[in-house]
Amino acid sequence: MNRVGVVTQARTGSTRLPGKVLIEAAGRTMLDHHLDRLIAAGLDVYVATTDSADDDRVADLAQRRGIAVFRGSEEDVLSRFAGCVRAHDLDVVVRVTSDCPLIDGGVVADGVTRFLQLREQHGDDVYLSNTLERTYPRGFDFEVVAGSALLRADREATAGRDREHVTPWLYAGPHRMPHIVQVRRSVDRSSYRVTLDTVEDLELIRRLFEDHDAATLDCDGVIAVLDAHPELVALNADVAQRELG
Repeated sequence: MNRVGVVTQARTGSTRLPGKVLIEAAGRTMLDHHLDRLIAAGLDVYVATTDSADDDRVADLAQRRGIAVFRGSEEDVLSRFAGCVRAHDLDVVVRVTSDCPLIDGGVVADGVTRFLQLREQHGDDVYLSNTLERTYPRGFDFEVVAGSALLRADREATAGRDREHVTPWLYAGPHRMPHIVQVRRSVDRSSYRVTLDTVEDLELIRRLFEDHDAATLDCDGVIAVLDAHPELVALNADVAQRELG
């Protein structure tokens, strides 16, 4: 039996939009929306937040919902994930981020199913995601790796970029895993942006929740709204994604 855990990193210390995960849309926090969509897919979810007092509100929100919380370093996010893996004895880890309030749990669950099939063939040497070759909008991102692979990265990765961004050591450079698999949509919508990092992103996501009932829509439904409303796409079309360090 594979013990699969979706681990989402969440904190209030965002530099471009402080406290963004606790901002509300349609009467719920962005973190609540995010968790709703993961839980609805039948996945075990864990919140990995920081040990800063500023993030007590994040931990409290998750715990009130009965979701396990792991707290660790704010800057060394890889160590935070590895601590969560150890604390909950996870065989398979799905990494997501809480700045994706519209993430599609169904897409994530399908990715887990595919990963488990590949793991039967290749063991723990598999990295699966929909992020390296983008066809999904930003905001539906997920990565799946074996818990053992993440723990190895935690033991051996030393570069600040690898510690902050959790997975680059696994898919880039001399230590890259031998089986790197990308999940792709049949129609590319990678130009759309429904992740939450700026005030422009916030305006779009609020409009989706409050004017288009996005809480009831899956990924394809959100994309259909954006296809039909270019004025929504334009709201954050000029936002530049921050590059990995």
